[in-house]
Amino acid sequence: MSEPGYFQKLVELVDMLRGPQGCPWDREQTRETLKPLLVEETYEVLEALDGSDSEELCDELGDLLFQVIFHSCISKEKGEFDVGDVCRRSYEKMVGRHPHVFGEESYRDSQELLRNWEGIKAAEKKATGRPVTRKSLLDGIPKELPSLYFAYQVSSKAARVGFDWSNIEDIREKLLEEFEELRSALEEGDEEKAKDEMGDLLFSAVNMARHLQIDPETALNRANRKFSARFKAMEEFFSGQGKDLQEVEAHEMEVFWQDHKAAESGNAN
Repeated sequence: MSEPGYFQKLVELVDMLRGPQGCPWDREQTRETLKPLLVEETYEVLEALDGSDSEELCDELGDLLFQVIFHSCISKEKGEFDVGDVCRRSYEKMVGRHPHVFGEESYRDSQELLRNWEGIKAAEKKATGRPVTRKSLLDGIPKELPSLYFAYQVSSKAARVGFDWSNIEDIREKLLEEFEELRSALEEGDEEKAKDEMGDLLFSAVNMARHLQIDPETALNRANRKFSARFKAMEEFFSGQGKDLQEVEAHEMEVFWQDHKAAESGNAN
């Protein structure tokens, strides 16, 4: 582990980079110009979390932290707050949101805790004197979230008040129901209805992932990587035979695909 004090050193470094003798590029940055970088660094952290390289994860978390400090520095220049205020607010917020740890509250399980979480957050905001503008439990979910994460958050919030499937079997039945409704829409030739039913099917799949405590974005990324690796292997295989995939029969590709999957399973064992 590193010696203490590097957080403060990083704060001072950003101040220096933004200062008169610092870096021209850093001085030019604004909240708007930093937005794409913040998004990029966030996704790089997510990618590192999917991997097994702890050094890479450490690096990417540092890059994300740098963005937090950079935005805090800009706010300090505007006379709004500094990174110390950010840390203090986060600390106070987390203490207040865990009354079962730092207070006298007691919850039976994490589900009961989550059902009380929104009430704690509302009381917290009211105590600051700021107006409570959210009319719905779902209003606090960022609209910019990728659709899979948005669906995950929407259903998670609804579940906190008990609006949820009770078990995996119920969701399985819902998935089958939505698939049949999609098939019916396709048979009717109703494109708009098919779009709706496809969305319902995906939403149900996200809820299945939530009940299994599987991050749907991570699961889909794994499937994407797996498919890409197998497809590239197939391209290479037939290229070695002097064939372009457009010249290969569908059943030949299917035979290769299944053989390759079987080989992967064998290697995994």
